[in-house]
Amino acid sequence: MHPATVDRRAVVPADVVRAAALVSLVVGAVTLGAIAAALFLLVLGGTLVPRVLGLPAPLDVAYGASLVGAAWAAQLGWYEAVPWLDLVVHLVCTALVAAVAHLALVRWRMLPAPGAAATRREAGGAVVVTTGLGALGAVLWEVGEWAGHVYLDDGIDVGYTDTVTDLAAGVLGALVAGLLLVRAGRRAGGAS
Repeated sequence: MHPATVDRRAVVPADVVRAAALVSLVVGAVTLGAIAAALFLLVLGGTLVPRVLGLPAPLDVAYGASLVGAAWAAQLGWYEAVPWLDLVVHLVCTALVAAVAHLALVRWRMLPAPGAAATRREAGGAVVVTTGLGALGAVLWEVGEWAGHVYLDDGIDVGYTDTVTDLAAGVLGALVAGLLLVRAGRRAGGAS
């Protein structure tokens, strides 16, 4: 589906999420400072990606909401208060980022649609690509956490165990995303 053909009624919930990201940026900038503002600016930019690509509304909403939720969890200290939440967020966010990245490459005609895989081998390739995209995203996320810790705020939790478990959760999430993309694509008849 081309972005110009997106059903406006299906996009409204995702636009509400984008509005929440914008409000978060303003609130973060006014009440939490420059680092929070920069984080929410990244989140706002991220929430625009599925809209520009014309991705399905449920994926758009889940992806955007996960980004907004992850950012607020960091700002409100939820990761310290609920230690297991960090792994859940890494699993879910990386899964959604991997799915969006894969579908972006499909939209740009760099990859076939996951549901177009005619054989198990091709379906396996789609899962491997999605998992690889998620693994790359997870690594970049961890590099960002490290850089944030070193250059911006030493309160950002980093360390060997945190990094390895975050990476493991992210890769697992990306693997699940790859499997779900292939399954959903097959159900939709390979349409992208």
